[in-house]
Amino acid sequence: MALSDADVQKQIKHMMAFIEQEANEKAEEIDAKAEEEFNIEKGRLVQTQRLKIMEYYEKKEKQIEQQKKIQMSNLMNQARLKVLKARDDHISELLNEARQRLSRVVKDTARYQMLLDGLILQGLFQLLEPRVLIRCRKQDFPLISASVQKSIPTYKAATKQGVEVIIDQENHLPPEIAGGVELYNGDGKIKVSNTLESRLDLIAQQMMPEIRVALFGANTNRKFMD
Repeated sequence: MALSDADVQKQIKHMMAFIEQEANEKAEEIDAKAEEEFNIEKGRLVQTQRLKIMEYYEKKEKQIEQQKKIQMSNLMNQARLKVLKARDDHISELLNEARQRLSRVVKDTARYQMLLDGLILQGLFQLLEPRVLIRCRKQDFPLISASVQKSIPTYKAATKQGVEVIIDQENHLPPEIAGGVELYNGDGKIKVSNTLESRLDLIAQQMMPEIRVALFGANTNRKFMD
């Protein structure tokens, strides 16, 4: 039985509706898949960028921490140097005060005479030369002469050899020094400095570890003493 035009049109519409529905479902499926792939890719990119940002800030944090350590180390070194300088300045002030007090020794003539006796005799023993030249402050000449007269017999008795001692009356030690003597061998190439200042410097150098401990306490980081 032949279909009427109306039936044909109806079937065509039905087929078109079916095709359209299939197309819509397919489009929705494609859209859903595209949305899913988009979200996955977006999540991957977000995670990748998040990791990069985290790595960047971790790196920056490490750099800042390293800079803080370096700055802290520099500050500690600067503070340590300031402490050391302050200690050295304090010791220098004490030594300068000690130098100034040397003049008190000279004012006590009897005490100074005994000191000169010892300094001259010690110088003679250090040189062990047959001829010795002594230089002193001009104002100390009488005291030096007396010390030489005392020292020569003692030196001869101890060494079993003679010595000629000459006091330089042309070249004197500077008047501003506290006192003491300088002794030279015959040709002037060997010198023994026994001025009060040089003796103080020598004692200070030898006793510097003890001086530091007395002033600032023991250094717990120090393994050896100078």
